[in-house]
Amino acid sequence: MEIASAVLTLFLIMDPVGNVPLFIVYLKDVDERRRSWVVARESCIALAILLGFLFFGPPLLRLLHIGQPALYLSGGVLLFLIALGMIFPGTARIGLGNGETAAGEPFIVPLATPLVAGPSTVATIMIFVSHQPDRLWSWLAALVAAWALTTVILLSAPQLSRLLGRRGLLACERLMGMILTVISVQMFLDGIRLFAEAA
Repeated sequence: MEIASAVLTLFLIMDPVGNVPLFIVYLKDVDERRRSWVVARESCIALAILLGFLFFGPPLLRLLHIGQPALYLSGGVLLFLIALGMIFPGTARIGLGNGETAAGEPFIVPLATPLVAGPSTVATIMIFVSHQPDRLWSWLAALVAAWALTTVILLSAPQLSRLLGRRGLLACERLMGMILTVISVQMFLDGIRLFAEAA
C-alpha cells in the first residue's frame, strides 16, 4: 500500500469532518479562549495513543498469539460498523453511549479516544505494520500526516460548522462512510484469503 493511500485511509477512519459537531458539543462548556488549546492537547494525546500501538501493537499481538487473519477480519468488522454509523448517523457511535455530555473540560475521553484514536484506527495501524513491518517509518509518516490533517480540521470546527452547515457536514460524512464501507469489505476479504492460505 502506498503512503498516500495509507494517509487517505487513516484520515477517513479518523473522520474529522463527522467529528466536528461532536467536538463543538463536548467543548460547549469550555471557555472559548481555551477551546483551541484543548483540541490541540486532545489531538496530541490521540497521537501518543496511536504511536503506542504503531510501535508496540505487533509485539502485543505476537504475545497474545493473534495472527494476521484475525486482525484483518476484526479490523474489517470494526471499520464496517464505523462506516455504517457514518452513513446512518442516527445510530449511536461506538464508545459514546447515547450522546450524553459531561459538564466541564473533557480530558482524553471522548475527544482523544475514541473520537480520534478509535478502535478502527488502532486496528488499521496494526494491520499496516503487521503486513509490512519493514515499512514502519512509512506508516509513521502516513499516521502523522493523517493526524495533522485531522487536527487542522478539528481546530477549524466552528468555522467549518458555519460554512458547511449541518446538511453539508452530514453529506461529507456519508460520502466518507461509503468509501470506508468498501475499504472494510476489502479488509475482510483479505482476512478470509489469509486464513485460507494458512489453513
